[in-house]
Amino acid sequence: MLDPKFVRQNIAAVRENLRRRGLSDKLVDQWLAWDKKRRQLEEKLQELRAERNKTRVQQKAKPSPEDIEKNRQRREEIQEQEKKLRAIMTKWETTLRLLPNMTAPDVPTGKSAADNVVVRQWGEKPKFPFPPQDYLTLAERLGIIDVKNAGKIAGPRFGFLVAEGALLELALIEYSFRLALENGFVPIIPPVLLKKQFEAALGYGEHGGWDDMYVLEKDNLVLTATTEHALVARHADDLFAEKDLPRRYVGFSSAFRREAGSYGRDTRGIFRVHQFDQTEFISFTRPEDSDREQEFLVGLEERLMQGLKLPYRVVKMCSADLAQPQWHRYDLEVWLPGQKQYRETHSASNCTDYQARRLNIRLRRRDGRREYVHILNATGLAIGRTIIAILENYQQKDGSVVIPKVLQKWVGKEKIKSEK
Repeated sequence: MLDPKFVRQNIAAVRENLRRRGLSDKLVDQWLAWDKKRRQLEEKLQELRAERNKTRVQQKAKPSPEDIEKNRQRREEIQEQEKKLRAIMTKWETTLRLLPNMTAPDVPTGKSAADNVVVRQWGEKPKFPFPPQDYLTLAERLGIIDVKNAGKIAGPRFGFLVAEGALLELALIEYSFRLALENGFVPIIPPVLLKKQFEAALGYGEHGGWDDMYVLEKDNLVLTATTEHALVARHADDLFAEKDLPRRYVGFSSAFRREAGSYGRDTRGIFRVHQFDQTEFISFTRPEDSDREQEFLVGLEERLMQGLKLPYRVVKMCSADLAQPQWHRYDLEVWLPGQKQYRETHSASNCTDYQARRLNIRLRRRDGRREYVHILNATGLAIGRTIIAILENYQQKDGSVVIPKVLQKWVGKEKIKSEK
C-alpha cells in the first residue's frame, strides 16, 4: 500500500493517479476523513493516559474511595476510546488498501488496452504457402491437446496436454529454468494454496479482484492466481541485508483463475483457461535498482522468445491497464498466424514498495537504516500460450509442426506428425 505520510503530503498527485487509472478520486477524501478521526482519537487517548498517570503520582499510598471511583471511570473511558480507535483503524487501513500504487511518469495515460504503446518488435512474421490453421485444429489433429475429455471431467476451459504436448511443456520449463539459472536465479517450486491474509497482502483483491480467484472459505485458503504470489509472500516479515540484494527466484507452478467475464473465441481451447502452468521470475531489489531490474527482466523474456524464434512485440501498458500494485509494466505479445494478431504471453511489472509495505519485507542498509524493498515479477513462460504460439508459427503444409531447435533435445524429436 502507499505510505500514509506520502498520501497526506501529495494529495493532488494521489487524486490524479486515481483518475488516470479510471478510479474515483473520492477514495482520497474517504481515507483523509478516517485519518483525521484516527489522529483525533489518538490525541484524546494521549490526554486521558497522561491524566491517569498524573493522578497516580499525586495519589496517596492508600487512595480514597473517591480516587478509586475516578480511576475506574477514567479506565473505562480509556477502554471506550481504544475500542473506537480500533474500529476507526480498521476502516482507515481498509480504505488505504484501496489506493493503488502510483504510476511511473512515462506510463501513458489511457482508458483501455487500445491506449497501450508498442515499444519495439522482433522477428519476421512467417509467410505460409497455404492458409495457416489455428492451434486447436492443429493440436486436435496431432492428438496433443484434448479439451473434449477435459471438459467432460472438469468442465469448460480445461485441457489435457497429451504425448508431445506434455513433452513440450516439460521442455519449456527446462528451457526457461536453464536461462534463469545462468543469470543467478534460485529455482523454487511453490505451494499453489495460500492463506487468505497473504493473498490479500499482495494487493490484487481490491476493486473486484477477489471475484476472479478461487477462494476456499472453509479452509481460509486461496488457489494462487500466478506463481508470483507464493514466491513474494514467502518473505513476509523478512529483513534482507543490503549486500544480499538483488534476490532473484525462478518458480514453476500451476495457477488458477475464474476468468469471470471472458467470452468469445478465447473460451475455446487452452488460451484462456481456469488452470494454467507457468514459469515466473521474481526479484527483490534496493529501491534505486528496481527500474533497471525491470529492464533486465524484460531482456530475459525477450531472450526466451528469440531463442524460440517466435515473432513478438514489446508493449508499454497504459495507466488503466495496470493492476493495483504496479508502478510500471511491459507486456510481450506473440504473433499468432492462425488468429492474425498479436496476443499477450508475458508481463514484467515493477511494484516498487507497494507489496513490501503490506507484507513487511524490508532491507537493512549498510549504515543500519531500514526501508522497504522493491518487488518485481515477470513471466518466464506462460506454457499453454507458448505452445499455442509454437503450433501456429511452426506449422507445416502437411499438418505437422516443427519443434523449435532449442527444445528438440528435450522433446526428443524434430517434428510432431499426425499418426492418423
